[in-house]
Amino acid sequence: MIDVLVVDDDFMVARIHRGFVERVDGFRVVGTASTGEQAVAAVDELRPDLVLLDLYLPDMFGLDVVTRLRAARHDCDVLVISAAREAEAVRRAVRYGAVNYLLKPFGFDELRTRLEQYAARRNALRATTVADQADVDRVLSRTGAVGAQALPRGLSPETAELVERSLREHDGTLSASECADRVGISRVSARRYLEHFADTSRAEVGLRYGVAGRPERRYRWRA
Repeated sequence: MIDVLVVDDDFMVARIHRGFVERVDGFRVVGTASTGEQAVAAVDELRPDLVLLDLYLPDMFGLDVVTRLRAARHDCDVLVISAAREAEAVRRAVRYGAVNYLLKPFGFDELRTRLEQYAARRNALRATTVADQADVDRVLSRTGAVGAQALPRGLSPETAELVERSLREHDGTLSASECADRVGISRVSARRYLEHFADTSRAEVGLRYGVAGRPERRYRWRA
């Protein structure tokens, strides 16, 4: 599980965001905070993996929280959620190491996509053995077997790489549910990536007929 701390000065918004996060497989909210000081204290106590951080807090600017966390040697990741649309705020968030920047207001699907991207990249960093520059580029999504420009909107290169790897490394065919379990994403998301690979002729799809109900679609990576 990826532990998440939600930081927002509006308790109703924090409650909504908490509900969003807890609907995404593999994530759980371990706490909430409404001020910068509370956020720093909560990270000290709860040690989350990811902080959903609002920038407009009553006692300090959100990125100052990041400075405090880094000074205290906390290595949690930060996903900025803010209404700040100024280019400088986005640039600063990138310089401070934010893994993503999501503009308010947003819906569940928008947050889910970014959380799944984060989980995929986190898993890739853990699983990859870096032997050469190609491995580095692949993890950072600069290059690789699946380029960002080739993917439909809403699909991430990080997750696409993990789905591709699960197909390549499996001897036989996989269903969307089986692929989802291997990668750590929802079945619906796995199905979108698998169908994209089938549409672009990188994977072949067949049907398995059971006793009753619809036939099961099963996928195999093309050699």
